[in-house]
Amino acid sequence: MARADHRRSTARPREARPAFAPVNDFRWPRRRVTRFVAWIGVVAIWLSWFTPPVARAATPPPLRAPRAAVASDNPLASAAGLSLLQAGGNAIDAACATALALGVVHPFASGIGGGGFAVVYVAKEKKVYALDFRERAPAAIRPDSFLHDGRADPALSATGGLAVAVPGEVRGLGELVRRWGALPFRKCVEPAQRLAARGFPVSWRLAESFGQLAEKKTAPPGAAANGAQAVKADPVFETVFEHFLGGKLLTTSDRWKRPDLAWTLDRLRAGGADAFYKGEIAAAMVKAVKDSGGVMSAEDLTTYTATDRAPLEGAYRGLRVFSMPPSSSGGTVLIETLGILSARYPDGAALAKLGRNSSAYLHVLAEAFKHGFADRARQLGDTDFVTVDLAHLTSPSYHRELAARIKDDGVQPRDSYGMPGGPAALHRDSGTTHLCVIDAEGNAVSLTTTVNLGFGAKVVAGKTGILLNDQMDDFSLEPGVPNAFGLVGSTQNAVAPRKRPLSSMTPTIVLDGDDRVKMTAGAAGGPTIITATTQVLINVLDFGLDVQAAVSSPRVHDQWMPEVLSIEPDIVVDVRQGLEKRGQKLRELPRIGVANAIVRTERGLEAAAEPRSAGAPAGY
Repeated sequence: MARADHRRSTARPREARPAFAPVNDFRWPRRRVTRFVAWIGVVAIWLSWFTPPVARAATPPPLRAPRAAVASDNPLASAAGLSLLQAGGNAIDAACATALALGVVHPFASGIGGGGFAVVYVAKEKKVYALDFRERAPAAIRPDSFLHDGRADPALSATGGLAVAVPGEVRGLGELVRRWGALPFRKCVEPAQRLAARGFPVSWRLAESFGQLAEKKTAPPGAAANGAQAVKADPVFETVFEHFLGGKLLTTSDRWKRPDLAWTLDRLRAGGADAFYKGEIAAAMVKAVKDSGGVMSAEDLTTYTATDRAPLEGAYRGLRVFSMPPSSSGGTVLIETLGILSARYPDGAALAKLGRNSSAYLHVLAEAFKHGFADRARQLGDTDFVTVDLAHLTSPSYHRELAARIKDDGVQPRDSYGMPGGPAALHRDSGTTHLCVIDAEGNAVSLTTTVNLGFGAKVVAGKTGILLNDQMDDFSLEPGVPNAFGLVGSTQNAVAPRKRPLSSMTPTIVLDGDDRVKMTAGAAGGPTIITATTQVLINVLDFGLDVQAAVSSPRVHDQWMPEVLSIEPDIVVDVRQGLEKRGQKLRELPRIGVANAIVRTERGLEAAAEPRSAGAPAGY
């Protein structure tokens, strides 16, 4: 099979960088040069914002920033993080500001009505921390809450009040800043509050999500398919997200203000995270959930806490890889996949010789993913409630055993990867976002946050502007029954009061031999988060790509069930044929994951945001 060397991609136009590294070669006054470059950036941002996504023939270079960098799914959010760095804040402050801004400009993906995870490297301690601020099931929830006619009803866990888990983002961001930030929490809130109050241009990604909402309205509001129970539509959501500007959907020619959310963010600026979990804002969330058929209470909010976790660690190519443990599955599957590849190809050059995105490489990678996802389904859950043998799942000896099972020229029977079960349809996710920050002192944050499916539960908390999550869908409503992403699970991930559902979020930090940050990466996209993040790491560490090329390169995804290897359009014909000869069943997806990453090089930092989305990095 001929080696495939891809230089083109399905890349959508990159949003321009809101800030650039200073130029020192010119004889002009530095201030004039900086202003000149900044104006070029502003013009490019506006042009790209209104440009529909098209394929590009070549990958642009990464943003190179000598001191600090932020990478996120929207240039305004990256700029918000950069503004904190320039105001004396550190990577933790910048990550908080970026996350809050993302919730304003891309509400389909994240926001303060959701939750997430952060992996943090504190340079002065040379230590990595992991904070779990994943949403938690309400105390009054019961396993039979999602049954209809004796069977699990996915409609109840995806839309409406029962779908809402207790939001954790505000508590998590507050804890990050309190523990490791350099500025007050109110400073981190200010950029997002200004964006919501003053308005912002609609990105093509946000316009696309509005269009998808419009398509879904062709069905009766709240109707469920296949005879499932109908879920009452939230009239506030309908007003805020579907009937504005005289009844027409927002497009990239529009500017959008979010005054209700600006009011809420102003309360958080004045009162800190507690203002979210007590008082007027909390009461509005509880009322909205109960009016939509849910059971979340005021006590659920006041008792919510973020949870410290021991980050998972694995070794790869002489580097230390840190990622998120359960209640996320991302770190476990990523480290297991990298461990299998390391066991099969102890010399990284041997893997590289297979050829980037060749059928030989992608076949082995897919088989490694299958083992990781089979273990995800069989063993993983919230470790506050169930026992998970993480030491075994991340051990090199287990990885060698799995590597030995992989066939170069064929696939294995489904049951040999994990527990049996029927195939399921694969759905795309749009309700997650990831960001990366590295500051001038060497601190780093890899943070992923989500409302789960696009626009979460489609419930808005009164006049607060808060869009609430539908995280309950990430539980296994019945063993072996797939959720909205086609993922199956066991009783390890069954519904229980105050339990956190299993996630695929994979915030990751890589350290070199001197315990300095080499790389930070992560992604959005449901289960494709794991596979996208893994491929970005491999593209940098094994194939030697710069970080923008690593993010832009075509990707594949295999989650064990359903029995299908998803591929992006730029995987070429001969590679597809080689994969099919090896027994892979192929399905094309327009995009697999939405990733971003920052890499430290000898010349400084290189940052990249996802060309498949509306992202752009920023730095100085």
